[in-house]
Amino acid sequence: MSRPVAAPATNVPSMPMLYDKTVLPNGVRIVTGPMTGVRSASLIFYYAVGSRFEQPAVAGVSHFLEHMLFKGTERRPDPMQISQELEGVGGVLNAATGRESTNYWCKVPSTHFALAFDVLADILRNSVVDQAELDKERSVIFEEIRSIQDSPEDIVHEVIDEVVWGEQAVGRSIAGSEETVGAITRDAMVDFWRRNYRPDRLVVAAGGDVHHEQVVELTERYFGDLASDGEPDDYERGVVEQDAARIRLVNRETEQAHLCLAMPALPYSTERRYAQSTIEAVLSSGMSSRLFQEIREKRGLVYSVYGYFRPYADVGQGVVYAGTDLERVEETVGAIVAELRKLVEVPVPADELQRTKDLRKGRLLMGLEDSRSVASWIGSQELTYGEIKTPEEVMTKIEAVTVEEVQELSRELFRGDLMSLALVGPYGDEKPFAALLDLP
Repeated sequence: MSRPVAAPATNVPSMPMLYDKTVLPNGVRIVTGPMTGVRSASLIFYYAVGSRFEQPAVAGVSHFLEHMLFKGTERRPDPMQISQELEGVGGVLNAATGRESTNYWCKVPSTHFALAFDVLADILRNSVVDQAELDKERSVIFEEIRSIQDSPEDIVHEVIDEVVWGEQAVGRSIAGSEETVGAITRDAMVDFWRRNYRPDRLVVAAGGDVHHEQVVELTERYFGDLASDGEPDDYERGVVEQDAARIRLVNRETEQAHLCLAMPALPYSTERRYAQSTIEAVLSSGMSSRLFQEIREKRGLVYSVYGYFRPYADVGQGVVYAGTDLERVEETVGAIVAELRKLVEVPVPADELQRTKDLRKGRLLMGLEDSRSVASWIGSQELTYGEIKTPEEVMTKIEAVTVEEVQELSRELFRGDLMSLALVGPYGDEKPFAALLDLP
């Protein structure tokens, strides 16, 4: 079906966008977003499975499998052939594993779209998961895990997830640990693949110079016979069990202190997510944002400071990161807490809120000028929500957020008993930091 945009709302710029959607009899969903004036086509295969779905004994298998599917198929036994075929026509391809989804994508000149579909479909349906390649790639993932451990700026984000969620799967590292990755067998990986890469969890998204009928025909050819195989894995619902501030120090000799301040937040399943993302923008979108202006420009405490919300199906998490001088870490934590407290106690001025809304809307529009961005827009929405909102519909939601909603949600999220701090640096005493996490 083609979906026209709604009539423009006040302060919402117009950006006509059509998309088409077809569902195959086996449940595979196909969504396309055609664009005029472009010569590229982007293709993304989204699967609704990620690290949250894994059993603890095979933690990291989603990410490991994503690597292995590029390591040869029955038709393309040499892994290099997979990349050469697409790069040979100017294309790019890659994949990514998250906690609730995994995606495989490529972008090519639109004249080579059928080739791109053939290559990605081949790896997703016919990979051999060769034992020798598996053993080799296991070592590669070990190095990836070690690289995170060796980088204070990376590991602090892993640590804060653990602090907020404890042993829950939503807080585990997506890559797993050396222990769990080392124990994953070929049989366990193939079993996970066959049970979870099923038709009802697959969304095929294409954007750019594409034709819906062609994408449907290719999907029917390559995935029309895909059937469910065994019982799929599912995730356990996240639970917020925190009732007091939490602090974890990773004592290391570093040149700079790296910290994350975090708290539980809203899931993406609530309409209040638009207020939550507005708070994120007020704090951290651009050089005019509060964190950048106050922590970096006015106080000169940091080079890098930013915040983000990471919503999941049932829970969410907010994080503020900063890297600062070893002697100024307490001042930096206090300054960040002060900015959160300001959102709790003082309504955001109407002119600042409107500037933030306009920034968000403008970046949304500019972000959809690329074929991959369009494919990601329609594919991720279909996977996440089961429906696709047009840019105008989302901008209307952004425009509707009120000062009162922002303050009400800030009061709900930024509480001392829900605050967590992870800090990497030469520190061993939690007491100086505990007093800083004093929020209403």
